[in-house]
Amino acid sequence: VLRDDFRQPPGDVVVAAGEPAVLECVPPRGHPEPSVSWKKNGVRVSDKDERLTIRGGKLMVASTQKSDAGVYVCVATNVVGERDSEPAELVVF
Repeated sequence: VLRDDFRQPPGDVVVAAGEPAVLECVPPRGHPEPSVSWKKNGVRVSDKDERLTIRGGKLMVASTQKSDAGVYVCVATNVVGERDSEPAELVVF
């Protein structure tokens, strides 16, 4: 089972360059419990970048750069399939 509605979709975030940013996401209820990943401008975000941490649905950017700005989507995945959240924009000024 994977429901359609995200318990908490990500919201837009505005930060100054160099500041940390957190995009929060609580995936829809599912069985098994869905895992969360993120896409930025349609491309899956890799946690190989040491500035990025994905933990418990949150995407944390340690020190934002202009290049981090963009449209982020939270993706909930389990064996049934995957659901994309509404997009949220990260603005870096």
